[in-house]
Amino acid sequence: MLGLDYLRPTRSFIYAVAMGLCLSVSMAVQAAEPVRPVIKASSFSQSLVPGKYILAAKEGWWNWGMAPIYDEAGKLHIFNSSIPYMGSKGMGHWSTKSIINHYVADSVEGPFNLIGTVFSSDSATYHNPQISKVGNIYVLVFLWKPSTRGSLQSIGMATAKSLYGPWTENPNNPIIKPVAGTSNAAHASNPTFLVDRDGKFRIYYKSMSEGSRLREISVAIADAIEGPYIDVPGNPLISFKHLGRDIEDPYAFFYNDRYYMILEDRMDVAGALSGDSVPLQEIKHGGLRPGLLFESNDGIHWDRPTLGYDTDAAYFGGELSRSERPHILWKSGKPEYLFLANHGSKEAGFYLKINDWKTGSGEELTGLAQD
Repeated sequence: MLGLDYLRPTRSFIYAVAMGLCLSVSMAVQAAEPVRPVIKASSFSQSLVPGKYILAAKEGWWNWGMAPIYDEAGKLHIFNSSIPYMGSKGMGHWSTKSIINHYVADSVEGPFNLIGTVFSSDSATYHNPQISKVGNIYVLVFLWKPSTRGSLQSIGMATAKSLYGPWTENPNNPIIKPVAGTSNAAHASNPTFLVDRDGKFRIYYKSMSEGSRLREISVAIADAIEGPYIDVPGNPLISFKHLGRDIEDPYAFFYNDRYYMILEDRMDVAGALSGDSVPLQEIKHGGLRPGLLFESNDGIHWDRPTLGYDTDAAYFGGELSRSERPHILWKSGKPEYLFLANHGSKEAGFYLKINDWKTGSGEELTGLAQD
């Protein structure tokens, strides 16, 4: 006859049941965790076809970036930064000695002729230009900074009726400058200009708040080209400070009744948004990864990004280096080429052909950028 001890559970049995329950709970918790969608390639990035590197600098100088535009006769004009070479530190003089040069060619293939220097100064640096046309007026915006040590970066503007000049600097330059207690208290630079749906003028730019070294994106809006440009209350518009990561080099445009912005992903924001757990200390800064493309209905609230362009190594092979400063060359109201600055070459950068980009393809993932 079996005693009651037969019915009493053993320690090993209790342990097995407990472990089974813990495993079940653990699996349930894991299953309940949200799955973050991977940041996918946009239809824009899928349309890009490699071109070539252009605009080698003259001896003793470093060419950086390209702001392209066609004139009425179909000639291609490029405005770019040129910096005295600093030996092992390369373009280290950019914050005090950068100038803006003007090149012209019959086509993107070149050859390019240096027309001259548009802006230079012994007391200030002119850097990272972006060029647009509004009616019969050309608008050049740029980073402007006094050469004095410790001075803060600001934004300047100049206008002309011809790409050959003369250029007139805005009498209120810098038209956007750091203001204490705001999102740009420590920094306002790398502007991009557009005319919005309502006919107003916007300058999107890189900003940093006081005490921060993480770059964000803000916007200032004006009723007239010359300003005044007023920061919107919602600045910064795009920020990944909560992830400890940042972006820079915005290029914003209004196309097919939608706002778009291409950015340099400096610190693998795409990986963070996709759930990548790479430690921040292992992430190298700078444009060593694909760029990001954002889309918006109003240019203030931006959707979750997609990949906007790939790396130089992906397009041309060879060693990976930093690709930054995206700009689009427009032809008859349509995007024709994407230009990117490049650290790893002797040229100012390279261009990519935009081959029949289909907007509204449904590939873009929605959701606030503050994911």
